[in-house]
Amino acid sequence: MHWFTILFIFLLVGATFIRSWLNQRQITAVRRHRRQVPTVFAGQIDLQAHQKAADYTMARARVDRWDTLLDTAVVLLLTVGGGIRMIDQAWSSAGLAPQWHGTLVVISTIMLASLVSLPLSIWRTFGIEALFGFNRTTPGLYVADLAKTLVLSLLLGGALVLAVLYLMQQAGVLWWLYAWIVWVGFTVLMTWAWPTLIAPLFNTFTPLADEALRERTEALLTRCGFASKGIFVMDGSRRSAHGNAYFTGVGRNKRIVFFDTLVERLQAPEVEAVLAHELGHFRLHHVRRRLILSLLAGLGGLGLLGVLARWPDFYGAFGVAPSAHAALLLFMFVLPAFTFFLTPLGARWSRRHEFEADEFASRHADPRRLIDALVKLYRDNATTLTPDRLHSAFYDSHPPALARIARLQQLADGA
Repeated sequence: MHWFTILFIFLLVGATFIRSWLNQRQITAVRRHRRQVPTVFAGQIDLQAHQKAADYTMARARVDRWDTLLDTAVVLLLTVGGGIRMIDQAWSSAGLAPQWHGTLVVISTIMLASLVSLPLSIWRTFGIEALFGFNRTTPGLYVADLAKTLVLSLLLGGALVLAVLYLMQQAGVLWWLYAWIVWVGFTVLMTWAWPTLIAPLFNTFTPLADEALRERTEALLTRCGFASKGIFVMDGSRRSAHGNAYFTGVGRNKRIVFFDTLVERLQAPEVEAVLAHELGHFRLHHVRRRLILSLLAGLGGLGLLGVLARWPDFYGAFGVAPSAHAALLLFMFVLPAFTFFLTPLGARWSRRHEFEADEFASRHADPRRLIDALVKLYRDNATTLTPDRLHSAFYDSHPPALARIARLQQLADGA
């Protein structure tokens, strides 16, 4: 067996073990604290809501355990098991041009991997989410969303794959640089088009109707020097009882979107505080930094692929014939085993940004109202208040509830 194959299997199995170990730690920690609400939240979250959050977290973790094992099995079957080679051979009889042949191999491989994970996705929606009262998606809506996603993936993703494979085969040794430029353009175009062209295919967006809330949020936007194309309410309740808010778009095409479930549950000062937090990400350049890091990571990744695509052993280690589409597929399925161990760094960076955005919000809104909003969201979304410390440090993009509320309380006391 080739040394690179051994290294890949070692890292993949190691990542699987760590994911499973952290998953079990999370279940154990949540179960251990299930019987008592943390003192900080005792006056706002009752024991029944706390236990619901614990049971919900553990149920999701048990499904994630199977997801981890399934992901590992699929990756092994496609790479070491010869799955990519067999799919490639199956399409060879069609006699297509290299770019079209490669595009179909890439798309069908990704679709097959997605199909394998579909049963767990269905169970999450109609099993776990329904059991805890969050799911509002009907089978018909689920199928419609799946069909729309498939069509968009084939049209947009297929076009991108076709362009990249063409450059790999025709653009010479610097194909990876040209491919990165295409990818950057594609990313910017999708970010610009999402609010007005793509998102409305799945949800209905209506201008914020609450006059008092709209005036309050517009005043906040003015104070923070933020311009957008409007404030919209999305019918998130069609699919889920969870509440959320987000920004979308770039340049002058930016939108602020509130889930209808969030607007229904929070009072106007609390919505203002949540919006101030989100505005903090923009004013503190968190979004820009993450975009720059993503673009640089994409450039580095494509540059690495440019090197690996010229290395015969990269194909030989997995028993596939050298080709542009084989290089692209191997890279997609092999690279995560190497980058998995960087996950805690990204999570820590994200948590630091969340703390900074909270500090920004405390300067432009009442931090006590942000505390109230977060506690309501923790309760209504059944977010565990007692995650495992290592699991949280490894994965969580947001600070644990106890740490975040404590920090906000300090800001409120010092205001």
